[in-house]
Amino acid sequence: MASRTGGASRTRVGKYELGRTLGEGSFAKVKFARNTETGENVAIKILDKEKVLKHKMIGQIKREISTMKLIRHPNVIRMYEVMASKTKIYIVLEFVTGGELFDKIASRGRLKEDEARKYFQQLINAVDYCHSRGVCHRDLKPENLLLDANGVLKVSDFGLSALPQQVRDDGLLHTTCGTPNYVAPEVINNKGYDGAKADLWSCGVILYVLMAGYLPFEESNLMALYKKIFKADFKSPPWFSTSAKKLISRILDPNPVTRITMAEVIENEWFKKGYKPPSFEQPNIDLDDVDSIFNESMDSRNLVVERREEGPVAPLTMNAFELISTSQGLNLSSLLKSKWDL
Repeated sequence: MASRTGGASRTRVGKYELGRTLGEGSFAKVKFARNTETGENVAIKILDKEKVLKHKMIGQIKREISTMKLIRHPNVIRMYEVMASKTKIYIVLEFVTGGELFDKIASRGRLKEDEARKYFQQLINAVDYCHSRGVCHRDLKPENLLLDANGVLKVSDFGLSALPQQVRDDGLLHTTCGTPNYVAPEVINNKGYDGAKADLWSCGVILYVLMAGYLPFEESNLMALYKKIFKADFKSPPWFSTSAKKLISRILDPNPVTRITMAEVIENEWFKKGYKPPSFEQPNIDLDDVDSIFNESMDSRNLVVERREEGPVAPLTMNAFELISTSQGLNLSSLLKSKWDL
């Protein structure tokens, strides 16, 4: 993004100065922005209220916002705040500059076992925490795993996540979603599934990809792919250690009843090597404001205004690497495509 100086105008929303558009679709756009009070770079997802209402997506948007508010963990993309104007909703998110974990595999090939284990530990930390808050991700894959400037893994894109109220009386979820190669067999089976067990299967596929450099289940024909997934028909390459092979086999168990549990993974000897549990504070989180941003009678004092300001502005810059990594990483597919687009 080019620097802007001199008499150019700038757009402000509350305390944020908006910059370049990073991604755009029919329901939302994401802009690079800067907090003018702290100087911190953020990403702001901007939703058009009218379009959200027209396409009956309020429930989905509320779910994503509620999910992001519930999750406060060092290995999960942070949502700082939600603001609303009369026509728009602004979701202020952590800006992550290290790119996707997937890019690391694509450029360097497979990771060494110790490095793969480090990322897997961070992934399990994040997912286990999400489950403890009653949230299942349901679309875990390397493209949704970002790295910050220090190489710390951050789970993103909760657009497909499931909150407890989506679970039916049988205690199971019934929505088929996710990416085929990473999806657990019971999800494809469409007979209801435990979201936490399905997430763990996806974590197992991710671990395999990190260490092998390719997918355990891959077929050009979708039905052939599903058959392989149903039978857990895969082979571990010879460079996997015996203990890593055993753990992956226990995670990629096609029967969710006998599949290893998250607690058992954390106690596994291979997993525990060099493991440092994260330490962080968990604040009390209030979800009342999630409803209020869609409330037509919302107090006008709580509304923000998007305004253009003239006059000299400080350069608002972002290098090409940051732009590319962020536009890929903030995967908005769940918001930017309506069911009519599919």
